[in-house]
Amino acid sequence: MAEEKKLYPLRLIDLQDAYAWGTDTFKIADLGYRDSIVSDGWLAANELSDVMETYMDRVVGDHVFQVYGRQFPVQVKTIKCEGRMPLRVHPDDEIASQRYDALGREKLWYVTKASSDARLCLGWSQATDASDLIAGLQDGSIESRINMVPVKAGDSVIIKPGTVHGAVGSLEIVEVSESSALDFCVYPWGQPLSKDEFDDGLTLIDALDFIDYGPYKPAEAPGADKQGARFLADLPQFTVRKFDLRDPLHITGGDHNSYAVYHCLYGRASVKVELLEYTLEAGQTLLVPAEVDDFILQPLAQTTSVLEIMTEYKPSEETYSDDRGE
Repeated sequence: MAEEKKLYPLRLIDLQDAYAWGTDTFKIADLGYRDSIVSDGWLAANELSDVMETYMDRVVGDHVFQVYGRQFPVQVKTIKCEGRMPLRVHPDDEIASQRYDALGREKLWYVTKASSDARLCLGWSQATDASDLIAGLQDGSIESRINMVPVKAGDSVIIKPGTVHGAVGSLEIVEVSESSALDFCVYPWGQPLSKDEFDDGLTLIDALDFIDYGPYKPAEAPGADKQGARFLADLPQFTVRKFDLRDPLHITGGDHNSYAVYHCLYGRASVKVELLEYTLEAGQTLLVPAEVDDFILQPLAQTTSVLEIMTEYKPSEETYSDDRGE
């Protein structure tokens, strides 16, 4: 029976949405309206939500399943901006759960490419308030209050709930976030919005009470490195580490009891499970289920870098639990 087979690293088919300013390409998504599909192996053609419904804690780990239930807890996408990406904002887990029965939208952005004039829009350069925001949106003067941050490839930023954010110029970003569609449009730069880009039910008026109106303050940098990796995010909802691979790494799941997602930034890598090897080219993503708790992550090119995403067990933290759980 299929249920008795051991799970294996899953490749998922990209899902791309095109907008006037660029593209969103979902690498891993369990959102209902966007649901990743397994590309190969005996689970090929199954949607990620179906895999979660059937294999539950075998995919994400016992502790993660107890918190998140049958929804895969994170999403990964690549953003390609060629112009001005609409400013947006997201709520925290508490507000998202109370108002929308959903997860919040903690985010990490990692910049993979950027032109010399590329900027991230991160909060406000000076304090404002709701009435000033509304007035500024109507006459365009809000643009003078946006905090514009120059960026280059290799930069990363944690985008806290309530922080208005976007991008301007030519750049590419890997976004890791909670598995949620709760982005509220704040300012589209006078451009028409695609009907599919934002949920019509998520209006700016609904977001006014959770927007952070103070001057932008970057999130505190994560802690020390582990295994030669650099933490980019160390949150209750997910951790992200960047590995510059030079030698093979033997990874076991006993310490974290979690799935692991690997996204290859550049070079080539592989995940080796017993006699099978799953390769990762630059820009590709692989989901390693928690049940696959002993494997080798190794470089296949001289210069190789990957992001590792997981939800580590942190018993002191409480997070919204999806009602699709037990």
